[in-house]
Amino acid sequence: MRNIWLFGISILALVSLACNQGARRNGLPAGAQAVLEAAIEDIDAGRYQKLYNESADEWRTASTLDQSKATFKTLHDKLGNVRNRELQTAREEQTSTGPISGHSLVVVYQATFDQNRGTPAQPVKGMETFTLLERSGRWYLARYFVTSDALK
Repeated sequence: MRNIWLFGISILALVSLACNQGARRNGLPAGAQAVLEAAIEDIDAGRYQKLYNESADEWRTASTLDQSKATFKTLHDKLGNVRNRELQTAREEQTSTGPISGHSLVVVYQATFDQNRGTPAQPVKGMETFTLLERSGRWYLARYFVTSDALK
């Protein structure tokens, strides 16, 4: 009887562990994953005002809506649409200093863009970095940064 009881407890522990792992798809907290996916959809669809309005206070303090829109327009004009993204790294941080303090998540993708210059469009490579912040149990996009030789 004792062995059955221990077996039952072991099964419950494994099921609980499996459920908790499901909340961290790709190693990201579930809430952060949802915000990241929504931000990517908004960027790809050109919904820059929505992205700005839903971003962290740190974003809106560092840049106005018009500045943010202009930056996204410049990125799109020089790089074109994102053809694909490949996750490179995702790391959680807890800091009390720096421009972004608190619980954050930095996610880096290698991206291929359809450069708008020339016909047909020529693919160019770049890196996209998303920084998300957790505030009162909710995640917000705080920064978006793109690097590419095509931006020079």
